[in-house]
Amino acid sequence: MTKSEKVQAIIAILEELYPEVPVPLDHKDPYTLLIAVLLSAQCTDERVNQITPLLFAKADNPYDMVKMSIEDIQAIIRPCGLSPMKSKGIWHLSDMIIRQHNGEVPKDFAALEAMPAVGHKTASVVMSQAFGVPAFPVDTHIHRLMYRWGLSNGKSVEQTERDAKRLFPKEKWNDLHLQIIFYGREYCPARGFSLDRCIITRQFGRKSFINQVIKETEKRAKR
Repeated sequence: MTKSEKVQAIIAILEELYPEVPVPLDHKDPYTLLIAVLLSAQCTDERVNQITPLLFAKADNPYDMVKMSIEDIQAIIRPCGLSPMKSKGIWHLSDMIIRQHNGEVPKDFAALEAMPAVGHKTASVVMSQAFGVPAFPVDTHIHRLMYRWGLSNGKSVEQTERDAKRLFPKEKWNDLHLQIIFYGREYCPARGFSLDRCIITRQFGRKSFINQVIKETEKRAKR
């Protein structure tokens, strides 16, 4: 099987498992999505979705957000972790959106990445999920699975993103980004991995990874 055939088979499996790809972070517009994605760094989507209603009840737009103090923002978002950095980022990017972009989240990678606490992944999520611009944000699930499936070398998220964009059709990037995340959570987690359960890795995975899993399973069985 060629790599192209392998990629098409993986796409077919993911589309069958996840024909619908809802955005896992609750939001109502590009601004609330931007804030939710920022909060999701080193935090689960479930936790973010518990905290954002509390924050957005007070400020769901940049104009109201800058009326709050950084300390007030931090007090609300503390359960999401990294609250000192995130609260400063939220306040200052809101101020920047008002001063430089007329209160609207810019539909531009460079402008988004110029904002405090907004990296390439966050910008990519906003561009793809808020504006429909093709992007392939790479989180820990995608980075892990692209390596396990033998589609990237796992050396860096930057390389994984380049490989994903090279291998997958551009018109499918936005859906595939979410489909792979959903699959990683349900079938191919970092911990508690089961080769029997992960059908894609079992059929198309990197041989070295599969052999390692088999050896570890045999060792546990002998104990």
